[in-house]
Amino acid sequence: MRRKYISIAMAYVGIVVGAGLSSGQDIMQYFLSYGTLGIFGVILLAILHIIFGKIIITIGCYFRSSNHQDVLEKITHPIVNRLIDYSLIISCFIVGFVMFAGAGSNLSQQFGLPFWVGTLICAVLTIVVAFMDFQKITQVLGVFTPIIIVMILIVCGYTFIGKSYDFKALDEIASTIESPMPNVWMAVVNYYALCAISAVSMAFVLGGSVLRIGVAEKGGLLGGAIIGFIISAAAITLFANIDSVKDADIPMLEIVKNIHPAFAFVYALTIFALIFNTAFSLFYAFAKRFAGRNEKKLKVILIVSVLIGFGLSFCGFKTLVAVMYPILGYIGMLLLTVLGITWIKEKKNILTEKLIRRKMINLAVKKYDEDLYYSLSDRENFNRLGEKSVIDTEEIKNEIRSFVKDIGPENIPLSEPSMS
Repeated sequence: MRRKYISIAMAYVGIVVGAGLSSGQDIMQYFLSYGTLGIFGVILLAILHIIFGKIIITIGCYFRSSNHQDVLEKITHPIVNRLIDYSLIISCFIVGFVMFAGAGSNLSQQFGLPFWVGTLICAVLTIVVAFMDFQKITQVLGVFTPIIIVMILIVCGYTFIGKSYDFKALDEIASTIESPMPNVWMAVVNYYALCAISAVSMAFVLGGSVLRIGVAEKGGLLGGAIIGFIISAAAITLFANIDSVKDADIPMLEIVKNIHPAFAFVYALTIFALIFNTAFSLFYAFAKRFAGRNEKKLKVILIVSVLIGFGLSFCGFKTLVAVMYPILGYIGMLLLTVLGITWIKEKKNILTEKLIRRKMINLAVKKYDEDLYYSLSDRENFNRLGEKSVIDTEEIKNEIRSFVKDIGPENIPLSEPSMS
């Protein structure tokens, strides 16, 4: 059970940590442009990631969503639903091709390749991975998360161990960076709203792939905490090196070049992988919104949208971040409001659904475990619980049965308190 929520957490981090966070460009423009005050903004941002990471993944699980519309149509007024729906569709596409631009800048800065090479590789990989099944996709999304955590720890350690800095001088240098926001507090809200609106579509799908609400809660919470750690470690590292990285497209890459060429090589490839993770998640969610459960239609839409995004990515990564991200952030504030209200209103219902699924799993274990007795009363109780579920009765019953058979009833102890 623990393995599943860790897998969800790693996949969620892979969705959110794209070109901006792992490269440092977003952090520098939004937060370090305010100097030491920006560090406090980063800490507040980390807290928001922890809170909303749990909320988003859990809501996706609760409604068993296959796309963001499965959730929005149940939690908002039709007019608000349509507005957020259109905003999510647009943001998925825009941030998707911004990721392509980040891929081009990354390989260009590290290896001196033409900008279009990295962009093309990322676009091709996005199409190729779309032909895999969703469980394998989840594994792909999470595979590079532990690597970037270790690397950022190494960079942070290299920056601070045995060294001292004139923070007043660094503060003055940081203040020369142009910020897209009027103040640091607006930067926190706007940037988190941007993260939410660009990640929520795929995060809902990720949450919807999980049957047990407890697993979704833990996965979202852990994923948000990891993202918060990555942001905080990257921010203080960038601030300490602000004099040498403030003009770079991929500032973190400038720092790792000073550690060792081989390390810079691996870091560049890891950033590229994280950029791809986010790009794929966005284009997949974009296509999923229109295709629903039609796999053939999904692949066609994804291929066409990726090709268009590839063409638009040539506007340049740094420029796209400065212009497009604040706009999407303002739109995302409406989404955050809706998610917050939904969590408050549905919290009791989510807990009830969590208990329903737990009881149904217990009963299904009794049915499929040859050493346990499954009575007529158990069968009636299973059916009655299915009728109480927020999910369609037959759908939840079939999913519970499949879940227990796939894992094996002997691997699901009836007394396990975390089972959901």
